[in-house]
Amino acid sequence: MVSQVWYSVLVGLVAVERLAELVVANRNLAWSRARGGRETGLAHYPVMVVLHTGLLAGCLLEVWLADRPFTPWLGWPMVALVVGAQALRWWCIRVLGPQWNTRIVVVPGLSRVTDGPYRLVPHPNYVAVVVEGFALPLVHDAWVTALVFTVLNAGLLAVRIRAENDALRSAYA
Repeated sequence: MVSQVWYSVLVGLVAVERLAELVVANRNLAWSRARGGRETGLAHYPVMVVLHTGLLAGCLLEVWLADRPFTPWLGWPMVALVVGAQALRWWCIRVLGPQWNTRIVVVPGLSRVTDGPYRLVPHPNYVAVVVEGFALPLVHDAWVTALVFTVLNAGLLAVRIRAENDALRSAYA
C-alpha cells in the first residue's frame, strides 16, 4: 500500500508535468498563430489527448484495483527511464522554443530546427512518449496498461508522424 501511494504521487507528478506542457503549448500556439502558423492533423489530436489521459488513469487503476506489486529490479530502472523521458521532452521543448507544440503547427518562413536532439533523431519527443508509455506503468508492474498504451500509441504515432512529416515537407520544400 505504501508503494502504491508513492506510485500515485509519481503519476500525479507526471500529470502536473503534462499540464505544464499544455500551458507551454497554448502559449506557443498563440505565438505561432500571430505569425501566420497553420495547424494540421486536427482529426487525431482528440484521440491523442484521450490516449495520454488514459495512460495516467490506467496506471493508477491497474495498480490499485489489480493490487500490482512494486518489483524493485523492474521498478527502479523504469523510474530512471521515466525521468529520462521527461528530460528528453523538456530538451525538445527548450530547443524548439516557441515552435514546440502538442499540436502540429508550422509557421511560414521559419527554418526547420536541426539542433539538440533533432540532429540525432527526426522526432525525439516521440521517443520520450514511447519510453514513458511503457516505463511509467512498469514502475509498478502495470503491464496491461503498458501493453495497451504501447499498441494503441504505435498506431497513433504512425498517423501523427505521417501528418507531421507532411506538414514539415510542405513548409520546407
